Amino acid sequence: QVQLVESGGGLVQPGGSLTLSCTASGVIFSIYVMGWYRQAPGKQRELVAEIITGTTRSRTRYADPVKDRFTVSRDNDEKTLYLEMHNLKPEDTAVYYCNADLQYEISPGTMKRSDLWGQGTQVTVSS
Repeated sequence: QVQLVESGGGLVQPGGSLTLSCTASGVIFSIYVMGWYRQAPGKQRELVAEIITGTTRSRTRYADPVKDRFTVSRDNDEKTLYLEMHNLKPEDTAVYYCNADLQYEISPGTMKRSDLWGQGTQVTVSS
């Protein structure tokens, strides 16, 4: 069974920093895209940042509101995703979800490609 587990959320004052982590567990063959989304109360879920695996190099993509404040990165094993958030603003308050488009083993010798979500972690920016 493959799952994404997030950690690192919490309460922080405006201007502060937080780092979120997301680890993919299970027998995974390939991760094509791995990223962070967020959903604020009463709003739709939106992309925050993602890493797209390329044949020679990966590339990153950021939503305009977080450019120059957030940094997305992955561990060398490429199964752990981070989101470093700096200069946080009240409008960054949301539940942050990890998402991955990946190929994994569902039974010995059988693979499946799916788009998976983590359970979400709350980030609250308030004084």
